[in-house]
Amino acid sequence: MKKLLRLLAAPLAAALPWAAPVCGQLQTHAEKTDYRETGRYEEVERLVGLFEQTYPQKVRKINFGKTPEGRMLWAVVASLDGTLTPADARSRNRPVFLFNGGIHAGEIDGKDAGFLALRHWLDGTVKDSPLNGATVVFVPVFNVDGHERFGPNHRPNQRGPAAMGWRVTGQNLNLNRDYLKADAPEMQSFLRLLREWDPILYADLHVTDGAKFQHDIAIIAQPTQAGPNELREEAKAMVGNALNFLKSAGHKPVDFYPAFEIDELPSSGISASPAPPRFSQGYWALQNRIGLLVETHSWRPYKERVRATYNLLLNLASQTAQFGANWRKAAGRAEAVSAALAGKKVALTWQNTKDSTSIDFLGYEYRRIPSEISGKLWTVYDEAKPQVWKMPLRQLVEPKLEVEAPRAGYVVHAAHADWVSARLALHGVRFERVVNLQRLQPADMETFRATKVTHSPTSYEGRTTTTVEGAWKAESREIPPGSLFVPITQANAPTALHLLEPLAPDSLVTWGMFNAVFEQKEYMEAYVTEEVARAMLTRDPKLKEEFETKLATDAAFAANASARLAFFYKRHPAYDERYNLYPIYRVAVPPK
Repeated sequence: MKKLLRLLAAPLAAALPWAAPVCGQLQTHAEKTDYRETGRYEEVERLVGLFEQTYPQKVRKINFGKTPEGRMLWAVVASLDGTLTPADARSRNRPVFLFNGGIHAGEIDGKDAGFLALRHWLDGTVKDSPLNGATVVFVPVFNVDGHERFGPNHRPNQRGPAAMGWRVTGQNLNLNRDYLKADAPEMQSFLRLLREWDPILYADLHVTDGAKFQHDIAIIAQPTQAGPNELREEAKAMVGNALNFLKSAGHKPVDFYPAFEIDELPSSGISASPAPPRFSQGYWALQNRIGLLVETHSWRPYKERVRATYNLLLNLASQTAQFGANWRKAAGRAEAVSAALAGKKVALTWQNTKDSTSIDFLGYEYRRIPSEISGKLWTVYDEAKPQVWKMPLRQLVEPKLEVEAPRAGYVVHAAHADWVSARLALHGVRFERVVNLQRLQPADMETFRATKVTHSPTSYEGRTTTTVEGAWKAESREIPPGSLFVPITQANAPTALHLLEPLAPDSLVTWGMFNAVFEQKEYMEAYVTEEVARAMLTRDPKLKEEFETKLATDAAFAANASARLAFFYKRHPAYDERYNLYPIYRVAVPPK
C-alpha cells in the first residue's frame, strides 16, 4: 500500500513540448543543429560559466578535478533557495540529486539533455521547479579526455550525433568499471565529489548497444533486487514512478538492461541481477543510497534519445524534491542495518533463480540467415515491421557468494597500510592506526591462505586480475605498529567487505593489487632438498610414514619429482610461511 500511494502521488504531468522557448546564450550546439551535432568541451566550459553568471544566487560552477591530459572537470550546482554547498545541503537536510553525462564519452545524450533540463528548471519553463525542494549537481562530461577524442565513426552502431567522443579515458580506462578499484584520476576526483555532496539519488547516463528494438530507454536501479529492505522499497517505487512518467510522455521504457541471454537471440530471454560495485549503480547502492543506470537505445535517433533522457531527468528531479526526505530516512535505516553486520552472513554476489516471467518485448521482425562473411548466422532486422517478442525475463535472485562478516573488523598489515588506507579513504571507509605491537590468539583472529591462485591470461582494465581459492582459518599472528584496524561497526561496512574479502568480485585481491603476495620469492635447490629430505626422514618417523603413504596412494604425486621435493621443502624451516598469506586478517576483538 505504501508503494502504491507513492506511485499515485508521483508527478505524472505530461512532458514539456520539445520546442520550448530558449535563452539564446544558454542554447546548446545540439539545439542549434536540431540535434544533428553535439558541441565540444569548450562549450561545456562556456556554459557552466554562463549559467553561474545568469543565475548568480541559484547556480554555482565547481571544478572538482583535473584529467591526465590537463582538462578541468566541471560540475554545475543548482538550487532556487541558494543551497549551493555540501555544508548547506547537510545543515538544511536538503535532498541532493547528482547526475553525470559522458562517462562513456561517445554516449553523450546526458550532456545535452542535462543542460536543457537545467535551463528549464531555472527559467520557469518547468512549473513548480524541483529546484525549490532539491539541489541538483550536474556533471556534463565525466570522461573529458575521451570526449575530446572526437570523431565521426566512434559509435558505428549508434544513430547520431554526427561526431562524438571516445568510450574510454586518455589512459584507456573504462570509468564504469572503476568505481571500487578507483585507478583513474578522474574517478578519484569524482568519488570525492560524491562523498562531499552525498546525493540520495545518483544517475549515470549512458547509451546501450545491442539488438534493434523499439524500446527507447532503460532505467536500472539498485537496490531493487537486493540490499536493505528499508531502501529497496523506496528505490522500487522510484522506478515505478519514472516508468509511468516516461510512458505518459510517449516513451517505451523498461526497468532492466536489455541484453539477451544469448547474443542476437531474443527467444533466449533476459536475466537481470544486481551489478557488482565496479559499476555506478552497484557502487552507490553499496553506500546505502539509490544508484540508477540510464541507457537510451543506440538505434533511436539522437534527438529522440536526448528527449527521453531529458524527460527522465525532469521526473527524477521532481521525485527527489517530493520524496527525497523519505529516501534519506530510509537510507539512515539502511545504514543502521549495515553497521550491525558483525558475525552475520552477507551476500557479495547474486545469481538468478530458475523462475521467470513471460514478457512482451517490443522488437522488429527479423531473420537469421547464413553469412558468407562470418560463416555463422547473421541477424537481419526489418524496422518497417514492428513485432512483439515473447521472451522470458528472469529477475528473482538468490545469493551466489556469501561470507560471514568479522565480529570486530579487519586488520591490514603495516606493510600495506599506506596504500590500502588511501583506497579506504576514497570510499569513506573508517579505519584506525594500530600504535603498539601486539599478538592476537587464534580464538580472536583468522587468516586467509590461498590454496590456488589463477591469474587472468590477459589484462583487464590495465590489471592482471586474480582469482584465489582458500578459506579463513584461526591463527595467531603479530599485529605490528602502523597496521590499520577497519571496524565492521560502521555504515560503510558493505564497502569494506567488498574491498577486503579476497573472494569478492571487485576486491583488492581480485583486481590484482596483492599479486606480489602470491609470488614465491625464495627457493631450495633440488640437490639441497635431496640432502635435507633424507635427514628429515631419518629424524621423523611420522613424516617418513606420511611420505610413503602418499607415494602409495597418490600416483600423480609419485610420478612428479617437483611435487615430491616440494613435500619436504614446505615442511622445512626455510620455507616462506608468508607465501600465499593474505596480509589482511579478520579479528573478533579490536586491537588495543
